[in-house]
Amino acid sequence: MRNFTIKELARYDGSDGIAYVACAGKVYDVSRSFLWQRGKHQVRHRAGCDLSEALESAPHGPELLKRFPVVGRLVSTD
Repeated sequence: MRNFTIKELARYDGSDGIAYVACAGKVYDVSRSFLWQRGKHQVRHRAGCDLSEALESAPHGPELLKRFPVVGRLVSTD
């Protein structure tokens, strides 16, 4: 399992077709999702980011991310 810092995660913003998002310390590959085309979801969220806080106010919870492969974990650089 690969470790990602926030800076490394930001490289996977979907601009080159690879879109990763993080939530609760896990990094998910959402590249194949129709709802994450070009790294954007519902015009509100962007790939390459930690969505942990954003999902608190979303109409769905983090359980939907379980549909996607986990490719790593988000780690702190502290």
